[in-house]
Amino acid sequence: MEKAKTGIELKGVFAVNPANKEHIPVYVAEYVVAGYGTGALMAVPAHDERDFEFARAMQLPIREVIKGGAPLDAPYAGEGILMKSGPFDGIPSEEAREKICEAVGGRKKVTYKFRDWLVSRQRYWGAPIPIVYDTQGNAHPVPYKHLPWLLPRDADVKPKGTSPLGTSKELVERTEKIFGKGWRPETDTMDGFVDNSWYFLRYLDPKNDAEFSSLAKQKQWMPIARYSGGAEHTTVHVLYSRFLYKALYDMGLATEEEPYRTRINRGIILAEDGRKMSKRWGNAINPDEQVETVGADAVRTYLAFIGPYNEVGSFPWSTNGLIGVRRFLERVADMPARLADSVCDSDFETLLNQSIKKVTDDIESMKFNTSVSQLMILSNEMLKMPAIPRPAFEIFLKLLAPFAPHLTEELWHELGHRTSIHMETWPMFDARKLHATSVTIAIQIAGKTKGTVTVASGLKEAEVIQAIRNDPKIAAVVPDSPKRVVYVPGRIINFIP
Repeated sequence: MEKAKTGIELKGVFAVNPANKEHIPVYVAEYVVAGYGTGALMAVPAHDERDFEFARAMQLPIREVIKGGAPLDAPYAGEGILMKSGPFDGIPSEEAREKICEAVGGRKKVTYKFRDWLVSRQRYWGAPIPIVYDTQGNAHPVPYKHLPWLLPRDADVKPKGTSPLGTSKELVERTEKIFGKGWRPETDTMDGFVDNSWYFLRYLDPKNDAEFSSLAKQKQWMPIARYSGGAEHTTVHVLYSRFLYKALYDMGLATEEEPYRTRINRGIILAEDGRKMSKRWGNAINPDEQVETVGADAVRTYLAFIGPYNEVGSFPWSTNGLIGVRRFLERVADMPARLADSVCDSDFETLLNQSIKKVTDDIESMKFNTSVSQLMILSNEMLKMPAIPRPAFEIFLKLLAPFAPHLTEELWHELGHRTSIHMETWPMFDARKLHATSVTIAIQIAGKTKGTVTVASGLKEAEVIQAIRNDPKIAAVVPDSPKRVVYVPGRIINFIP
């Protein structure tokens, strides 16, 4: 599909456009996939990349029929309004498809792209396939009374040119004992995706010997609220799990038509050199070793902090970043020595409520990195205080608990609590205290900061300038008649002389 487009015109053969009866030349072209649909297609060069390349190569006309691009320079593949389409001019392309199909007496047809799924693997760690072969080589399913068909314990997993199960005497002896002398077991195992496609149903009811999975428990727990996995699973695991799950639904073994409500892709963590972790490169990071060095909470919090969990991307591991998170937790561990039964001032109370809201919202949307960042900001403000208000610190610990569960549990008990912090009610923010009553604005002259001014929040530019003029010390450095003033509300005001 990627190489230069070539083709051969079938001279004397033409197709007829059913919409306008126009004769259309017919080409045999190698960029058209024979197994896709009927193997023949109507090329629309102005609105398809490969058709465009083919038309250019064959010097065919490129006719724009959807407004939205420059068809002689590049194809426009988006939606738009039809043009040069007779009675369908001016109609949105999504709507026009239906109308044109109906007008020419056509019908819509869905062509599925499913291919054969090879479920067998020549390895030990898959589910054994419950098939045995008689002395003539005919395949037979293992009867239900002999299920589950378990993996043998004596298989040799070293490469020998055969499946590991093919080395097992135990499996052969089990087969012959049940079925007779000369019978042989299947020695391939199932692809891991077979197990991955239904394991969540068994998790609901792992000790049930009478049913696949209790329908009553499925009614209680299914469908899965949120499924998160790697991007590589989008076209394999998700496709297979939905395929198998829908088959289970048709068989009456599942209660829902879909297994998941929401599907989220996550990014991957690269090695410190920016490459994918691999034994080949010798750059893999062993999390157990990191835990031994800096503790489980530091590793856990760093993994949350390294990047957005709810976005596809790649984030290099950083030892310095891990050390920085460890130091953050060490500062938190020292805070109880500075606690007092004091109250928060209004500015800190605003920050505290903003933090509760942000961490709550970000955890729900799986933006763990910005949750941790907000907690770092909150802790830095607490460390600036002569004494840290105990109620504020307890709220902070609850917000930190999902990321550093061990440290927060220890500190919670140090504060005299007898119950677990993880059983506490999650903090609630006060919507009335989300906005600060005052803000500190940086004053710049030609981009260089000369001072700050604290004013009531929500002031307009003219009001901020007036407040600056009212302060003799600051007014002295501000030009009387600047050429231009740039004001970023609540943050910066820049006077350009």
